[in-house]
Amino acid sequence: MKKNKKIVSKKAGLPPGALVHVGLVRSEEVHLSVIDYNVEQFSQKKVNSVQELFPLKDTPTVSWINVDGLHDTALIAELCTHFEIDPLVVEDILNTKHRPKVEEWENCMFATLQMKGISEENNGIVSEQISFLLGKNWLITFQEQQGDLFDHLRENIEAGRGLARKKGPDYLFYRLLDNIVDNYFFVSDFISETAEELEERVLKEVNETLLLEIQGQKRILLNFKRTILPVREITIQLQKDNMKFIKSGTVKYIKDVHEHMIQIIDATDAQRETIYSIMDLYHSGVSNRMNQVMKVLTIISTIFIPLSFFAGIYGMNFDHIPELHWDHGYAMLWVLMLSIVVIQLWYFRRKKWL
Repeated sequence: MKKNKKIVSKKAGLPPGALVHVGLVRSEEVHLSVIDYNVEQFSQKKVNSVQELFPLKDTPTVSWINVDGLHDTALIAELCTHFEIDPLVVEDILNTKHRPKVEEWENCMFATLQMKGISEENNGIVSEQISFLLGKNWLITFQEQQGDLFDHLRENIEAGRGLARKKGPDYLFYRLLDNIVDNYFFVSDFISETAEELEERVLKEVNETLLLEIQGQKRILLNFKRTILPVREITIQLQKDNMKFIKSGTVKYIKDVHEHMIQIIDATDAQRETIYSIMDLYHSGVSNRMNQVMKVLTIISTIFIPLSFFAGIYGMNFDHIPELHWDHGYAMLWVLMLSIVVIQLWYFRRKKWL
């Protein structure tokens, strides 16, 4: 007899701060890159070893270190150890299923949230965790794989457009957060467009495939809202006066991101109502279809009731049934039965039941 095998987390039983990567391995190798800048200078390069990043901890310029790939726990631990990051924070970085949050430690601010986007096939939503470590003059970002939403921002920093070159790492953190939130709008629009298409299809057809798509859209919306609600909490927390790594001049920009989050959440509430209305419309369509079927079956039954009556009478086994000996009895019965059918159909048509 086979015993049921329990599935447990890889972190079960490990002490706090144990470094275990939780999630899918989305990058075969860990890629390191750094952008270092101030008002006068700018440099961007890929880094082959984590040790090359160590001097950036104490440089006066703003350093944006980006790590693509989270499965190499030893490399990430070495980097975070040099920047004096608490092991509990590193544990959260490696957990790609973590709820979005922000918290301040002695020498850095930690934030983690989900980047959302549209798949290349334009048929679904893709998600990836990104974590931030914001220090005095540096910002470290941890992503699951290469490719992100920040290429345009990198170009602007290199060209010196905007305020990024004149501001500190907290402003850079705001710009990255703003890019992520702005992309939430595209995801929200995608959900709305998909819901509109489903609504049009429900009006034309009702089948099990369509029901599965509606349920799938409902789950997508639920997961999206579960992702963005904590981000609103993050923007609220970043506006507090006790946040020592967010300067007062950056708070006004965070407020703008917060307003965007409110708009997105309001949109998801409206989309939820739309999905529920589509579901109600689907069930109404199923009921109408069933009613149409029952209507047809009822009409057919009504037509055959008198025909069955005559067939029953003349199918009885009595010896003396006068009509059975008429010369034209059979033809007359057919004429009578067909006349009844025609009269019934005419009556149903007049009553607009057909």
